[in-house]
Amino acid sequence: MELLLITGLSGAGKSRAAKYLEDIGYYTVDNIPAKMIYQFAGFCAGSGERFDRVALVSDIRGGSDGFPSILETIDRLHGMGVKCRLLYLGANRETIIRRYKETRRLHPLQHGNDTIEDAAKREEELMRPLRERADYVIDTTQMPASKLRSELYSLFGDHNKSTELTVSVVSFGFKHGIPPEADLVFDVRFMPNPFYITELRNLTGIDSPVREYVFSFDQTTEFLDKLEDMFSFLLPRYRAEGKTMLVVAIGCTGGRHRSVAIARELSERIAKMGYPTTENHRDMTRRDMTHG
Repeated sequence: MELLLITGLSGAGKSRAAKYLEDIGYYTVDNIPAKMIYQFAGFCAGSGERFDRVALVSDIRGGSDGFPSILETIDRLHGMGVKCRLLYLGANRETIIRRYKETRRLHPLQHGNDTIEDAAKREEELMRPLRERADYVIDTTQMPASKLRSELYSLFGDHNKSTELTVSVVSFGFKHGIPPEADLVFDVRFMPNPFYITELRNLTGIDSPVREYVFSFDQTTEFLDKLEDMFSFLLPRYRAEGKTMLVVAIGCTGGRHRSVAIARELSERIAKMGYPTTENHRDMTRRDMTHG
C-alpha cells in the first residue's frame, strides 16, 4: 500500500491537489483529522487492492493539536512497511491573503478581530515542523491549476503506462445552444447547407446522400485536413498535461446535417491516431425542421 499525506497552508490548493490525485488513481479523503490517519491507514492496508494508493488531506481544519501525531503516524506506518510520504503545499503570505479576499471566506485561524494576515502568519509557524519533514514541497504562489496538475502527475503518476486520453466528438445545432461540456468548439456553418436540398432535408449527416453532398466541396476536405493536423499537435500535449477527457463540439445551424457528417469523419480520423474516441449527435433526432 502507498499512502500520501497532503498538508500545508490554508488556501495553498490542497483540496484541488486531492482532486487531481484522484484523477491519477489515488483514493482520496479531504480534511481527515490527524488523529484518525493511523486507523484509516490500517483499514486501507487490510482492504486489498482497492486502497493500494491513498491520499489523505490533513491540515489546520482538523485542529492544530493533532499535528505532532502526523509525524508520529508516519514513523509508525514506516514500521508497518507502508510506503508513506508527506506532500506540503504552500504559497507566500500575500498570495494566501489575496485568495481569501477573493473567496470572501474566513481563514480557519481567523478569530475575533484577527486579520487574514494574522491568521496566515500564525499558521505558517504551526506548520513549520511539517514543512521541514515533508518529502515534497510545492509552492503554488505563481502556479496555475494546469501546472499543479502536471507537477503532481510528474511526481506521483504511473509512468509505466501512458495517460489515456479519450476524445468525445459531439455534433450540435447552434440554435439549440453550445454543449456546456465542450472544451473546443468548431463552427461548420460556412459549408453549403443540405437542408435547402429538398431530397436531403429529411435525412441526416449519417445518411450517405447527405455525406456525399457535404464532402463534394473541396473546402470540406481542406477543413478536415487542417483539423487533423491541429489535433495531431494538440492531443499529445493534452495527454502530457494529464487530461483524460477532451470534448470536441462541431456545430451547424440545426445539428442534423453538416455537423453530423463532419463529426463522424473527425472521430474516425482521431481514432486512427490511436486515441479512444466516442461519437455523439446531440440534436440529430430533433424534429424541428425550420433550419438545416
